[in-house]
Amino acid sequence: MALIYVVEDDEPIRRELTRLLERSGFSVAACTAFDEIVEEIVEAAPDLVLLDLTLPKTDGQLIARELRGLSDVPIIVLTSRTTEIDEVMSMTMGADDFISKPYSARVLIAHIEALLRRSAPPEERGVIAHEGVTIDLGRSTASANGRQVELTKNEVRILALLISRAGSIVSREAIMRDLWDSDAFIDDNTLTVNINRLRATLDRIGVRDYLVTHRGRGYSV
Repeated sequence: MALIYVVEDDEPIRRELTRLLERSGFSVAACTAFDEIVEEIVEAAPDLVLLDLTLPKTDGQLIARELRGLSDVPIIVLTSRTTEIDEVMSMTMGADDFISKPYSARVLIAHIEALLRRSAPPEERGVIAHEGVTIDLGRSTASANGRQVELTKNEVRILALLISRAGSIVSREAIMRDLWDSDAFIDDNTLTVNINRLRATLDRIGVRDYLVTHRGRGYSV
């Protein structure tokens, strides 16, 4: 489960972000004092940082520059400062993405998930396994019980997402965002078709009842 570190001095917004991230299957840490932000982030070793620009006693762009000198952790600037110069300076100082407030919850989570995928170490993008099922992401194959089967692009992404959050329920909305990287409307039935195809594919290598449906909530492995 990825750890997101939130740097936001507005307490209501910080609470809102924490609830959103936790509902989306992430762990969350946040600073409440802003004297040693960089040191706290480095010590927490998060998978991604959400960084406001307007902070007590300092500026988020300076935080990004200092943090980038110590860590390659992905940084998304989330701010109400929306001028072009703010965006350019943030990216120049080391941020990986820039999102304006007020933000769309779905778009924010989609950006987080996309950046986490891009920044994952090569070994994490190679082979992953869970309870006897192994996925070779580079070759788009799944294997179990001494057998192997090819996966479609959507099958790989669904299975990899569920395994990356094994033990947690992943909402249908989160899966659709991951599949189509879009905030556009996707027919809900399209996901059901993809899930059913994945179940049939896994059945070919003797893997049954691996994908668990949680009605009204989502899926898990």
